[in-house]
Amino acid sequence: MSDEEVETLAAEVRESLRMVIDPELGENVVDLGLIYQVLVEHDGTAQIEMTTTTRACPATGYLKDAVQSAAWIVPGIHSVEVRLTYEPLWTPKMMNADARHRLGLVETGRNA
Repeated sequence: MSDEEVETLAAEVRESLRMVIDPELGENVVDLGLIYQVLVEHDGTAQIEMTTTTRACPATGYLKDAVQSAAWIVPGIHSVEVRLTYEPLWTPKMMNADARHRLGLVETGRNA
């Protein structure tokens, strides 16, 4: 698999992860900023580093399994490794602007 194919597969995996919805916030894990890294190796192994909104998140197992399943369905992916991390700690500022807006977290004032 070429470097270009690996990069394309990583982008396809990231897009597929948008299907995974955080059950508490109702937004996908990519827009929430819960996916820290998606790498695909030349053998078709996807390595995903992710977090949850809190260490005690009751949906951790569900989210990790759903991320693995969403990556697994991408053609060309032969194996998926999901690693959970809390470095750095997630904050709402990690969400993209669309997710912040949908959740009513739009900043106002000079720092908007």
